[in-house]
Amino acid sequence: MARPVKKTPEQWKKEILDAAQQLFISKGYEETSISDIMDRVGGAKGMFYRCFQSKEEVMYTLGNQMFFENNPFEAVKNRSDLNGLQKIKSLLALNQSDEKRNHLNMEAVPILKDPHILAAAVEQNRRVLTPLWLELLEEANNDGSIKTEYTKELSELLPLINFWLMPSIFPATSEELQHKYHFIMKILDYMGLPIFDDEMISFTEKFITDISEKGGKKS
Repeated sequence: MARPVKKTPEQWKKEILDAAQQLFISKGYEETSISDIMDRVGGAKGMFYRCFQSKEEVMYTLGNQMFFENNPFEAVKNRSDLNGLQKIKSLLALNQSDEKRNHLNMEAVPILKDPHILAAAVEQNRRVLTPLWLELLEEANNDGSIKTEYTKELSELLPLINFWLMPSIFPATSEELQHKYHFIMKILDYMGLPIFDDEMISFTEKFITDISEKGGKKS
C-alpha cells in the first residue's frame, strides 16, 4: 500500500490561504474560524499555527497576494495608447473592478483596529505602492497630462487615503465620509491631479456605503 505523500510547509500555506479566501468571501471574515479553515484543508489547528501566527495574518497575506496577482500598475505600465493621466484613471478603474479583492478588503476593515496590523499595512503600502505611484505620476507630469510640483508628496499621500476613509480607524458616518471624499477631490484637483470623474464618483459612493456597514459610527 502506497504511503500518503507528505505536504510541504509551502503546500500547507497555499491550501490554507485558498481555503481562507473562499470562506472569508462566502461566510465573512468574522464568521470564519481557524477550525473552519483547517476543516476545509483537512488538517489540525497545530498545522495552522506552524504556517501563520493568527487569522489576521492570513487576511493580511491574502490581501497582498491578491494585489500582486492582479497588479493594476503592471497592467497599464506599457500601454503606449494611453498618456500618464489616462493610465492613472485606467488603473483606478481596474482596481475598482476587482470585485473579489474589493470584497475581501471590506472583510478586512475590522482587523485594522489592531495597531500592529494597521502599522504593517501602512508600511506595506509605503514600501510597495508609493514607488509605483511616483513612477506613474512622474510619467504623467513629463508628458503634460498632469501639471504638479508635488509628485513625491502625492505618491506618499495616495496610498494613505483609504486608511483615512476607514471608519474602523477614524469613526465617521456615511455623511461624514461623503464630506471627506469631496475634500479629497478638491485637494487632489488643486494639487494638479484631476482623477475624479462620474465613474469614480459612482464607485466611491458604493465604497462609502459598503465601508460604513463595516464599522462606521451610527448617525
